[in-house]
Amino acid sequence: MMYYASQWIADWVEGTVWAERLSFLRLFRYITVRSGGAALTALVLSWWLGPRVIAWLKRIRFGQDYQDRAEAAGDLRARVLSKRGTPTMGGLLLVPVLTLSTLLWAAWIPPVCLTLLCVLVLCGLGFYDDFAKINQQSSRGASERLKLAVQTLVGLFVGLYLWWTPATSRLVTEIMVPFYKYPVLTGAGMVGLLLIVLVLVGSSNAVNLTDGLDGLAIGCTVIAAFVFLVFTYLAGNARAAAYLQIPYVPGAGELTVFCAAMIGAGLGFLWYNCHPAQVFMGDTGSLALGGGLGVVAVLIHQPFVLVIAGGVFVLEAVSVLVQRAWFRYTRLRTGTGQRVFLMAPLHHHFEKKGWYESQVVTRFYILGVLFAVLALATLKIR
Repeated sequence: MMYYASQWIADWVEGTVWAERLSFLRLFRYITVRSGGAALTALVLSWWLGPRVIAWLKRIRFGQDYQDRAEAAGDLRARVLSKRGTPTMGGLLLVPVLTLSTLLWAAWIPPVCLTLLCVLVLCGLGFYDDFAKINQQSSRGASERLKLAVQTLVGLFVGLYLWWTPATSRLVTEIMVPFYKYPVLTGAGMVGLLLIVLVLVGSSNAVNLTDGLDGLAIGCTVIAAFVFLVFTYLAGNARAAAYLQIPYVPGAGELTVFCAAMIGAGLGFLWYNCHPAQVFMGDTGSLALGGGLGVVAVLIHQPFVLVIAGGVFVLEAVSVLVQRAWFRYTRLRTGTGQRVFLMAPLHHHFEKKGWYESQVVTRFYILGVLFAVLALATLKIR
């Protein structure tokens, strides 16, 4: 909106005495300026709306009054305060702030609109899941099949849209991997479509699984978003992309504004979500943020970079898959299911080992930064 408004005013006053006085409006053409504006807007809005949204969630009793998985497992030693009564659905703060800040500062081109559409759809899915949990006062919300079905449809929609649009079809038909400057596969439309679905489903669920400790998921999301802030800016700049030998994607620079808004909204939300949390993001926020990161990775032709930048999310998701697979396998073989971890996702395993919640979160942040550095290293090591 700011981009279009500034251009309209500049065109309107062109050739008049006001043209020189309003020459500063040219700043809004620069992605860096608008990205800074989006981050600052999202941060201030989150700070301002945070107490109001939290009070509203408390008033309508959208809180966690049921046992979470750690409490149900008897793991209370590692928790300083009980989670019960803390408002959830903090995504109702996160996602609107992210969306509004992006619309305010970014150009409304197809990649931006596609990203926001996916974020809003997954936010709606998460809201349904959270509402079901609150309504039933149980940790069981929407069925896994329903969530996977909606996420898969979102992935198929994104993949087919990109594939059938001539300007973006190569984002699907060419498969890029980190540390290598050429596509490893070309003309691989079905493989690319499957990869896009896996990226969106995987990233959305991985962030959701990470959302189990105060500040953990949102902090790691901010770190990953910073990586894609750099990647989107470079991918949208023809000279920088050619120099670094990464895929140039016209319009990708506008996704920098989206990533900046995610960082600002994430930091503002972390203000209220850090230990002891005043609000949880819930599936309303985690599914949407994970999906947003996945879509951005696909749109800049770097889906595998997300696996590196979101290394913490990958570890969390893999721990759940390994735990479930091993438990079922050993139950079939021996009649008694066995576990690889004391508890999954991985952050609960370390809680079981006696780590304090703040220790787990801080150490996972450190891992997140290391993964982010490794992801950024792929820009030069090719």
